[in-house]
Amino acid sequence: MLNSAGTPPLVTLPEADSRRLIAADLRSLIAQIESSMRLIDAAMMIEAGALQDDSGDQAGSADIFVLDDVTPRYATASAALNACRAGLGHALHCLSDSGNSA
Repeated sequence: MLNSAGTPPLVTLPEADSRRLIAADLRSLIAQIESSMRLIDAAMMIEAGALQDDSGDQAGSADIFVLDDVTPRYATASAALNACRAGLGHALHCLSDSGNSA
């Protein structure tokens, strides 16, 4: 049984109220995920900018390649968040299809 510390005790609510609360919680999670995805995108842009000099060219000469070992981690995290966002969106859709619109 999953029990998070600080989680208020569950109370019995009418089905429509319960569905609305769940939908609101799902929307909040989706918003948090989207915020994290924007932060990841911004961090990737900042790091990409750090690899360029003032003229806009990549740091170093044309004969030097910079291997970015940070971008794959950001890309992996972004992909995982995108999958979570899709799953939460599906859960929200299923909840709204279960009867009354949430």
